[in-house]
Amino acid sequence: MSGPGRFGGVVTAMATPFDDDGALDLDGAARLARWLVEHGNDGLVVAGTTGEAPALSDDEKRDLWRAVSEAVTVPVIAGAGSNDTRHSVAMTKAAAEAGAAGILAVCPYYSRPSQAGIEAHLRAIAAATDLPVVIYDIPVRTGRKVSNDVLVRLHREVPNVVAVKDAASDPWSTAQLLAAAPGLELYSGEDRLTLPLLSIGACGTVGVATHWTGRLHQRLFEAFWKGDVHEASQINTRMLPSFAFESTDDAPNPVPTKAVLRHLGLPAGQCRLPVGPAPEGLEAAAAALLAPLGDDL
Repeated sequence: MSGPGRFGGVVTAMATPFDDDGALDLDGAARLARWLVEHGNDGLVVAGTTGEAPALSDDEKRDLWRAVSEAVTVPVIAGAGSNDTRHSVAMTKAAAEAGAAGILAVCPYYSRPSQAGIEAHLRAIAAATDLPVVIYDIPVRTGRKVSNDVLVRLHREVPNVVAVKDAASDPWSTAQLLAAAPGLELYSGEDRLTLPLLSIGACGTVGVATHWTGRLHQRLFEAFWKGDVHEASQINTRMLPSFAFESTDDAPNPVPTKAVLRHLGLPAGQCRLPVGPAPEGLEAAAAALLAPLGDDL
């Protein structure tokens, strides 16, 4: 891939704002979405992991997809998958009705199905919609890797399976996947591996630090795709502290992201349990992180 994918190059897995009482802040979500687009984002994933999807009700997801889709003109990719196939199919249909431009279908988690079960699950989601489907492969959270054989078969046989969000931490295996599935769009799902994945054909990122590094990511992609790997590497180096900050044992994703958003005066609130609230000192750490980025925010 020598340029951005169909959803653009810089896509943020958007945090979900809550108010002081922990209720969904739809006006805040619309405002945040517009800010992200103004600051370098080509698309948004709504109600994914960073959006605290496990802590959102079905009605909240529907309202969130609709509010963000109406607020921006960039593609909104709905995190509609779960570990229940029937539920995932129902939410995929709801996302289409709410105005989503694509579906993010995560590998079914916790129950650790066979590869045959994973494949049948993803086929059922794709069959429920005409929207393009992005398969989300993140074995550290799901307990299962979607095998390359399954991904290749889905891409060849299911017309609307168009992309993978790759958070498998295995660039060698990903390179094999892209060699076996020409035309499959590969989005990095790990900020720390975005530059390495570009080198084997990735078309962009679905990022977390992109909440505040959208413009820097745009510059990184532009440099890389015009052949200036040195410049891309220099920009990537500037963002390394952000990649380290975005998730830790004491403050897992999206707790740090919401601290950054609060520091910037953007809608965020705290994370719902069991992920939140933010540990002491995180607000000051967010301010210190952002200071060297200056006008590049």
